[in-house]
Amino acid sequence: MTDATPGEDTAAASEERLFAAERLVFFSDAVVAIAITLLALELSVPEGPSATELLHSLGDHRSEYISFLISFAVIGGHWRAHHRLFEHVTRVTGGLIRLSFVWLLMQVIMPFATKVLGEEGSFEFRFVFYAIVQVVAMSVFALMVWQIQRHHLYRADTPPELFGKTYRGSGVMIAAFAVSIPVAFFTSWAYACWIVIPLVSGLLLRFRKD
Repeated sequence: MTDATPGEDTAAASEERLFAAERLVFFSDAVVAIAITLLALELSVPEGPSATELLHSLGDHRSEYISFLISFAVIGGHWRAHHRLFEHVTRVTGGLIRLSFVWLLMQVIMPFATKVLGEEGSFEFRFVFYAIVQVVAMSVFALMVWQIQRHHLYRADTPPELFGKTYRGSGVMIAAFAVSIPVAFFTSWAYACWIVIPLVSGLLLRFRKD
């Protein structure tokens, strides 16, 4: 049996690192899929022997259904950003794995936070809890981006603008959820911050490019 050449050792090590990165991505995809499934499982089933009573039951649970749609879109946004970033990642470090698990923890907490958000009474505190989960998730994701960039864990052909765009996107959403926290103590329209701030930011960026 002949010993492996240095080139073969390097290739094998590269494949092993790439496999580790792929395993992390597969695991993350599975956890996010479970989180979205749990969202649906938490939904209350409308009841009523007649169409009128069924519609009335739907109305009684409307805040719960709206919370579900919001969280479905939010988790989808988290996954989309994660997918766009990690399709360029070729290896992982212990720090990146630890941050990934904290980020995944926030995704798993999301169904519970959604249920809390859809309950009645104490709107401010329910809203703040949900917003804090989002701020933590997006802040941790920004740290993951920093880890990947700092340790050069990405492919050589990675678009140079990827990291800047990801930082901006995360920063805008962190600001949107963070600003909505104090607003929630004055009005239930604090939800609007989650839409208005990203929209205004996008328009300003477009005007700046023009």
